[in-house]
Amino acid sequence: MAQKIKFGTDGWRAIIAEDYTVENVARVSIATAKWLKENFESPTVVIGHDCRYAGELFVQTAVKVFISEGIGVKMAVGFVSTPMVSLAAVKLGCSIGVVITASHNPPSYNGYKLKSHHGGPLSPEKVQEIEDIIPDTNSVDLKAVSMDSPLVEIVDLETMYVEHAKANFDIEAIEKSGLNLVYDAMYGAGQNALKRILPNATFIHCEHNPSFMGQAPEPIAKNLQELEAYIKEKSDVDCALATDGDADRIGLYNGSGEFIDSHHIILLLIHYLKKYKNMDGKVATAFSTTPRVGRMADHYGLESEVVKIGFKYIAGIMVEEDVLVGGEESGGIATKGHIPERDGIWMGLIIWEFMAKSGKTLDDLISEVYEIVGAFKFERSDLHITDELKNQIVANCKDNKYQSFGDYQVREVGTIDGFKFFFDDDRWVMIRPSGTEPVLRTYAEAPTLEEVRKILKVTEETICN
Repeated sequence: MAQKIKFGTDGWRAIIAEDYTVENVARVSIATAKWLKENFESPTVVIGHDCRYAGELFVQTAVKVFISEGIGVKMAVGFVSTPMVSLAAVKLGCSIGVVITASHNPPSYNGYKLKSHHGGPLSPEKVQEIEDIIPDTNSVDLKAVSMDSPLVEIVDLETMYVEHAKANFDIEAIEKSGLNLVYDAMYGAGQNALKRILPNATFIHCEHNPSFMGQAPEPIAKNLQELEAYIKEKSDVDCALATDGDADRIGLYNGSGEFIDSHHIILLLIHYLKKYKNMDGKVATAFSTTPRVGRMADHYGLESEVVKIGFKYIAGIMVEEDVLVGGEESGGIATKGHIPERDGIWMGLIIWEFMAKSGKTLDDLISEVYEIVGAFKFERSDLHITDELKNQIVANCKDNKYQSFGDYQVREVGTIDGFKFFFDDDRWVMIRPSGTEPVLRTYAEAPTLEEVRKILKVTEETICN
């Protein structure tokens, strides 16, 4: 029986040489080609791969399928980031973008992301349409298809992205500011682009290493210990940016080596774009994001909306409406004036431009945000528990069994995606099961980190005992 291929929150991902094989990539590409021909008169595809093992092989596999179906292909040579492919879908007028990437997954994985002609994730409904027609076997004789086809055009997506960035930011102001900026690519696909945009920055893990030194390239604090140590050792760094394997997620550090989470980044972006650049638009954030985003939007008279977790839901709104900032807790953020796509480098450049133009430190700018929404800290804890216990906790949440967590009394519960228990205006805890592994995610916010950790501890004690 053929293996069922399923697309998750952002693409299909599997372990290389186990389920992620040439045959299976061909099967997904056959379905993509069939869908394209049913939905577009003369479809074209832009395609690229990130820094992972065998990226070129899997791109060529997909391209051969597209050639066999008579579909025009614009193909990047060498590794590219996901935002580069998404941008190219718009600029080159392609029907769809395909990225061979597993994003922030461990190095043993690869994946297949689908991008719309709008320059963001293909909508869940359309991804489902493609998934539904994936054949049980590969029917294309790949060896018989030549890559030397008039249907294939080689494109330089990195240069396109670099020129787009230079046209949209005051690079001269950043360069002349005297800011000591650091970029950690985590061996990912953003490693060369920023060298071309800001060559005077300091670069860490910006060389090709498809093993990612054995670590999942996800820009969260526990994975960025070398960067944190570098900032603390040098003591003259103003800000450090990190991006994940395909450079669509952001991690950020201040000058003292403190990790700045996505909630703070989203608030900084709204503050800069509205107050300093006089831009308007809606704010759309995922359910796990701080409610202080709504407070900031109210302060500036902006509409705000909270959606389910998964950037595709935010992108859907960005395509249909005028959105200033769209973001999620996991580091995926997009802004007006670019594409409806997460882009770690782009968000980093906005923050660096903000620092350069204002002449203020990142901490100074965060203080401005706190004056509007109040000071806060956030942390997430992943509980590795049995599926049985996970399912029982979820059932308890649905049945309103949790009226308090330790001394914290539940005032209100949000259920857009998971369960968000509000204690007061400044404190909450959220419980959400992973859909793919025996993990229960718990998220908490409070005025201090000490209290955040206390809330996470009493929550774990309450639900796991």
